[in-house]
Amino acid sequence: MPRHRPTSAARSLLAALALTVAAPLVALAPTGSAHAERSATPRLASAQQIALATPGDFTGHGFDQCLAPTQSAMDAWWKKSPFTAVGIYISGDSRACRSQPNLSATWVATQVARGWRLLPIALGPQASCQPRFPRYKDDFKISNKPAGGYATAAAQGAAEADKNAADAVAYGIGPGSTIWYDLEGFDLTNTACRESALVFVSSWVTRIKQQGYVAGFYSSASSGIKMLDDARTQRPGQFALPDRIWIARWDGNADTSTTYIPEEGWRPGGRMKQYRGGHNETWGGVTINIDSNFIDLGAGSQPVPEGRCPGTRLDFWKYPTLTPGAAKVARVKVLQCLLTEQGTYAGAINGSYDAATVAAARAWQATRKFTPTDTFEKRHWVALLSAGARTTVKRGSTDESVHRLQRALNAAGAGRFRATGVLDAKTEAALRAYQKRLRITVSGVATPQTWNKLQRGL
Repeated sequence: MPRHRPTSAARSLLAALALTVAAPLVALAPTGSAHAERSATPRLASAQQIALATPGDFTGHGFDQCLAPTQSAMDAWWKKSPFTAVGIYISGDSRACRSQPNLSATWVATQVARGWRLLPIALGPQASCQPRFPRYKDDFKISNKPAGGYATAAAQGAAEADKNAADAVAYGIGPGSTIWYDLEGFDLTNTACRESALVFVSSWVTRIKQQGYVAGFYSSASSGIKMLDDARTQRPGQFALPDRIWIARWDGNADTSTTYIPEEGWRPGGRMKQYRGGHNETWGGVTINIDSNFIDLGAGSQPVPEGRCPGTRLDFWKYPTLTPGAAKVARVKVLQCLLTEQGTYAGAINGSYDAATVAAARAWQATRKFTPTDTFEKRHWVALLSAGARTTVKRGSTDESVHRLQRALNAAGAGRFRATGVLDAKTEAALRAYQKRLRITVSGVATPQTWNKLQRGL
């Protein structure tokens, strides 16, 4: 997705950002890292890390709720829910949640350090024909006066962008981040209403990008989104269009498609969709009323190089039982490499299931409270391949634990797929199948409980 060079004004905002988060900023642990899982108080993320996580390159599940949840609620949902991204209302006089008692620069930096992706939302002036606005006496709508090509609406859009950027900085969300402007649904057939809204959005997009931000836009598929797509296809070059769109279409399909606009617009990497409206969900004993979203932005979730066992292939669809003298050289090399990491084997990675390898396998089995045996069976493979930190990972996660999870699920017979290092749709489906089989909470999230079952070879 495009990146924008900050203007002098944006550089001033970025300088102010350095003073906004008073607590020391330290390195961000990888998404769902073992450190973050153990730490009772997650570390704070840096300004650069916050920009990369709002929301950066990501494919996965998100939720939005007007009032930013408490820290305890966010922690519970990180550990148990399938969501990795959270929408937060940071700016705009028209939002219902002007008061945000939980939201602060520290809250933002803490969530990013935990592994959350952020979707900062601004809800300012709304379309002139939107009947639910203005909400307050000091609130106002987009001017539909046509003079000067809706010059008043254009001025409002630029002013709102400046306000939104300043509010973002106050929360530690600096240039490089995506800010989403929320334009609620309106009557698209009302010409003055539509055209003034289009001019407002175009002006807002221009100014927010001048401030160094990525321009995002949220609206209903049938009004605001269609308005922009019609401008894209029918009046190309006449309006500044957002880099990314957030489609509100409550069709229950966790994808980024809608029949209201063709498939090619804002692809690849420029779409997300709110596919389910307000409803209660409970994860980790915490209930929140949310909208559900599916996100596919930027380059999507990208794998992190693993760097284990150089020269040895580790990924297979099956890991068959090994018996002394087994001829399955490639699988034996996997075993020898992993037993070396576990500290029970010190021989050559030669693919021979010989006496030294059998002895190392038996020693490892004993450490894992298996009855030592010369055969290396499916349950042993599941336990060995999953060995390591019991990190919470979910759709879109990309750290080394995803490789371990994918191999273990293949060994357990829950799936047949490449261990890409990205927890994608196939991995999520296999994880759900495994959880269902073991009669534990079916969430598609690798929780510590799930890891416990895998590391016991179940």
